[in-house]
Amino acid sequence: MPYRQFEEYNIQVTDEVKSKFKAIISDLGEDVNREGILKTPERAAKAMQFLTQGYDQDAAAILKGAMFAESYDDMVIVKNIELYSLCEHHMLPFFGKAHIAYIPNGHIVGLSKLPRIVDVFARRLQVQERLTHDILECINNTLKPQGVAVVIEASHMCMMMRGVQKQNSTTTTSGFRGQFEKIETRTEFLRLISADLSN
Repeated sequence: MPYRQFEEYNIQVTDEVKSKFKAIISDLGEDVNREGILKTPERAAKAMQFLTQGYDQDAAAILKGAMFAESYDDMVIVKNIELYSLCEHHMLPFFGKAHIAYIPNGHIVGLSKLPRIVDVFARRLQVQERLTHDILECINNTLKPQGVAVVIEASHMCMMMRGVQKQNSTTTTSGFRGQFEKIETRTEFLRLISADLSN
């Protein structure tokens, strides 16, 4: 049986965005009736809905759906979480990795939920600074841990493809709450996300 991909999109939104993309492509000087471009407005409309699906998702509800009572009270780290987002200034991609840690306070959360909430906030028009803050505050306010830390390292196509055109630049943002505001806890976290534990 051949591979089939099933995706659902709001037909009205798809049609409206499609017509706008068609106009933009035409205004830029391309022939919208050319074979290779003919279906591009619709594909672009669907792609944008996929890349901004986070507006329709509730990160706090995702966390609440997988919280478990547990007495463990040491640091939990999920690092190297891939993220892909769109810069709200130029609507060009930025991408990289998020590192998240928390210290439980009576409850832990299913580990897969931390990457899920990264995706929820990344799948919106974003700036890296707010993305870091959104993830941090969602975990802090929902899980209510003893502490939470988030570090994001990303490359921005708006700097690499246009503007200053610095292909090797990366941006790092961080946020800390609770126990991670203490230098010794923060230092341990930063050491662990930098370490190659496979050796």
